[in-house]
Amino acid sequence: MENQFDYTRAFSRNIGWVTPDEQQALRGKRVAIAGVGGVGGGELLTLVRLGITRFHIADFDTFDVPNFNRQAGAMVSTLNQPKAEVMARMARDINPEVDIRIFPKGVHATNADEFLDGVDLYVDGLDFFAFDAREAVFDACTRLRIPATTAAPLGMGVANLNFLPGRMSFEEYFGWKGQDELGKAVRFLVGLAPAALHRPYLVMPEALNLAERRGPSTIMACQLCAAIVGVQAIKILLKRGDVIAAPRGMHYDGFRDKLVKTWRPGGNRHPWQRFVIAKARRRIEQTLEQS
Repeated sequence: MENQFDYTRAFSRNIGWVTPDEQQALRGKRVAIAGVGGVGGGELLTLVRLGITRFHIADFDTFDVPNFNRQAGAMVSTLNQPKAEVMARMARDINPEVDIRIFPKGVHATNADEFLDGVDLYVDGLDFFAFDAREAVFDACTRLRIPATTAAPLGMGVANLNFLPGRMSFEEYFGWKGQDELGKAVRFLVGLAPAALHRPYLVMPEALNLAERRGPSTIMACQLCAAIVGVQAIKILLKRGDVIAAPRGMHYDGFRDKLVKTWRPGGNRHPWQRFVIAKARRRIEQTLEQS
């Protein structure tokens, strides 16, 4: 049949930016993505279109109306359907050869090792407030020596951090151990984006509500996350180019047309980070007391 799927033809336009041998290497890679909503869902489809064919995906949530502004799988036809099943269906519609294992109850400390079993790269697509899951998976990545990349949607931009085996770990960078949820939230936000390029144009600060675990997010930021993760996946999986790893990172903001390469030796233990974290925590606590 003329329109029958063919892997080589389907991904032939990648050739030039990757070699035919590299395309075949990508075909054999396995990537784990925790969270397939606004960030992780777009990242999954990007990696499928790169020609990667093996995935572990985890998400316990279903699509709801507030997801419509930014999540690739959120449509009227998918309302109330499990995100992982919808996104797996969309991935198979792009490439029928993809092998996707779904973890429908999400990822947590008791299944993190199974979730990461045999994977070449972990992509963090978890919700900002998924502290326990994020801590469990990154701890497992460190122990199992699996490279990990996280791209955070911030305003109309993206902040990217990579964690590579033998380099600074997620815990060493963010310092979450012993912190309460507010402490983890502040440390995560400040650590992700030391340059804080997004802050000047947040026109309604009250839209960020830590008590209700919700914050504003845009489709532009989610799409930038998917693009950045696609590039990092090529560099890490094919061992091409210089991979910037923690404590170094990158923050690009489309609204302000600014790109900043960040460097915080010691991560959140850096004196300036400690000052900013303490200041941010006091401000948030005052806001919570007044609400």
